[in-house]
Amino acid sequence: MDSLISDALATLLSDRCGFDVVRAIESGSSTTDLWQAIDAAGFADAMVSEAQGGAGLSVAAVAECWMLAGRHALPVPLAETMIVRALAARSGITAPRGPIALGTGHRTASSAVRCASVVGGRTAHAVLVSIAGESRLLIVSEAAAERCAFELDLTLEWPQSSWEAAPRLAMKVDTRLAQALVLALQLAGALDAVFQRSLAWANEREQFGKPIGKFQAIQHQLSLMAEEAFAARMAARIACLAAPGQPSTNTEQDPLAAIDPLRIAIAKARASEAALQVAQMAHAVHGAIGFTAEFDLQLLTRRLHAWRQAAGSESAWHDRLGQALVASPSRLSLDLLRQTTDFHAQAA
Repeated sequence: MDSLISDALATLLSDRCGFDVVRAIESGSSTTDLWQAIDAAGFADAMVSEAQGGAGLSVAAVAECWMLAGRHALPVPLAETMIVRALAARSGITAPRGPIALGTGHRTASSAVRCASVVGGRTAHAVLVSIAGESRLLIVSEAAAERCAFELDLTLEWPQSSWEAAPRLAMKVDTRLAQALVLALQLAGALDAVFQRSLAWANEREQFGKPIGKFQAIQHQLSLMAEEAFAARMAARIACLAAPGQPSTNTEQDPLAAIDPLRIAIAKARASEAALQVAQMAHAVHGAIGFTAEFDLQLLTRRLHAWRQAAGSESAWHDRLGQALVASPSRLSLDLLRQTTDFHAQAA
């Protein structure tokens, strides 16, 4: 089932989300056609239970789809929409049919609700915003918006009246943790795409009468890129697995409830760490052409840099891991490593 849904999404994105489409959307074109194709195929409802009209898939089952979103530089928040629609259905809320982003908010001095750097905010119809354990669905068009460094992100601010009128989820949701997992998987997909493009370029580009991939310095950089990309992918996949003793799905609570937060912390930290290294080496292999607007590489490496910082960089998640270890002085670092990496509970 996992491969069937990811294969279907890969075909759709190859047909409907080429880098020409990504460029156009970044420049202000509508996402309507792309989103309608994705939604009509049922991908946005993949995590909604079968009884409520979805496919009832777990995070692990849709992990490859989230990596595909990164590999294709998908300019709409598909993974976030999957999560929010599942949460909304379990809360008896009818979610908007458009794309939905995730945001962690705070109160301003005027009691407005402000979310900084909402990933995919510019192409989202709504945002699931969490403040102090309370989560509500807010409409983007009702917010005052500020552009961020990355073209598709927005800082949004809603008046108190919008917050009070917005539908409230029945369960507590850590939107920052959920976003971190989404981004870890999307980073893993983008990292692999950057490596594959760099490898192909090294085999095509010639210097001194032979492909630059024949030079030892380039081979060394490519091998390091492969190592970083694979490590990020492994960490992201492990993060999707249910914690020992937990069911892989939970039909009444947060679909992420079965996942160990420490695994997500490790995945986001590792993927963010790899993003910086791989982006640097990819541009070193490509030379100046990789930075040009006409060249596809920069569409991916700009996302590596943006997603590395979003929902916390590697330093922020390293701090969380350190705090978890210090909070349990009786637990050795080796015990923490085993807890967050063992597959024994996932044998089935």
